[in-house]
Amino acid sequence: MVLDVKQDRLIDGFPLPPGSWLGVLGGGQLGRMFCLAAHALGYSVCVLDPDKDSPAGRIADKHLCADYLDENALTELARLCPAITTEFENVPAAALERLAKKRFVSPKASCVAIAQDRIAEKQFFTRAGIATAPYAVITTANIIPSLDLLMYPGILKTARLGYDGKGQVRVSSRMELAMAWANLKQVPCVVEKRLDLAKELSVVVVRGMTGGVVSYPPSENIHIDGILFQSTNPASISDTLSAQATDSAVALVTALEYVGVLCIEFFVLADGSLVVNEMAPRPHNSGHFSIDACYCSQFEQQVRAMAGLPLGSTALHSSAVMLNILGDAWFVKSDGDNTVASQSEPAIKRREPDWSFVLQYPEAKLHLYGKREPRLGRKMGHITILGEDAPKVASAICQHLGLSKF
Repeated sequence: MVLDVKQDRLIDGFPLPPGSWLGVLGGGQLGRMFCLAAHALGYSVCVLDPDKDSPAGRIADKHLCADYLDENALTELARLCPAITTEFENVPAAALERLAKKRFVSPKASCVAIAQDRIAEKQFFTRAGIATAPYAVITTANIIPSLDLLMYPGILKTARLGYDGKGQVRVSSRMELAMAWANLKQVPCVVEKRLDLAKELSVVVVRGMTGGVVSYPPSENIHIDGILFQSTNPASISDTLSAQATDSAVALVTALEYVGVLCIEFFVLADGSLVVNEMAPRPHNSGHFSIDACYCSQFEQQVRAMAGLPLGSTALHSSAVMLNILGDAWFVKSDGDNTVASQSEPAIKRREPDWSFVLQYPEAKLHLYGKREPRLGRKMGHITILGEDAPKVASAICQHLGLSKF
């Protein structure tokens, strides 16, 4: 569905024809799936990542194994690739700024900089007129005594480098907040009021080089210990709430003058109202359903946006449930217990998950990311189950893989 078409001029030299090179900063699973989508459209990919065994680097046409700020690597990436993107938001902004002097970079450094800093992100949401949870910025100890007691209970979050639940502490009083901030080394933080949540949603939105915007239907998400476990699409929400989330995502991507794939995460409160949580300037776990359930995946959209091509259809041709598979699934507690391990209950046995059980279901699509070493909490792959019976099949797979505790 095209939502906001603005006929801006294409950059000189675009659209890029098949055979052109596309660059990616980052070699993780998102970069790997981008490579697969780019290759399907006939593009070559150069990945810059310091890990010599990175999932994307192993399948890219060229892997520059170097630090993200390595001068020679950035020079080579810019020489080879007329368009460059990033697969994670914590890439150094200086690298993006340098590349943008010579090449088209999407998303641009200013967009990534906002997503890298929760303080800047909250301020951007407020300027855009999108409701957030009540919050306060913590930069000095003097701020803590002055906070309204209605802010508690709250969640203290580091302004930078926090993801998948890392850098977050629940607090119930000023004393707990002061102690938590001290334990986080007194780095700049945001404390948010904990709200009574009914659901968690996300919207993956894409803006093209000429200003056209398309949006995927909102996903309904379940997180465990701060890490996405399951996404269901379409979400079980009203048409009105779906339109509100979509309109907010479109407003944000437009206000940023963003080019590429952007994910906006929302909270649905117990009273039915919607508040924005955070954004990710890249394809997102909760958009993985699009690979199998939509006419055009979020990764193909990323390629199209970078190359200056028309954006594809975001329509669902099948309902879907996506299960995130962590390294925990490779470890069990004991010979007689098929329940997976956790950080608090460490593993005593390692085994390969029973993928044959998963693939006996014709509606199940298995995606493994090529990571050689499973670890607790590490994203190793995902399973997308299609069709009306997807929830029932997802439940059976979780139970058989030892994920029944979820």
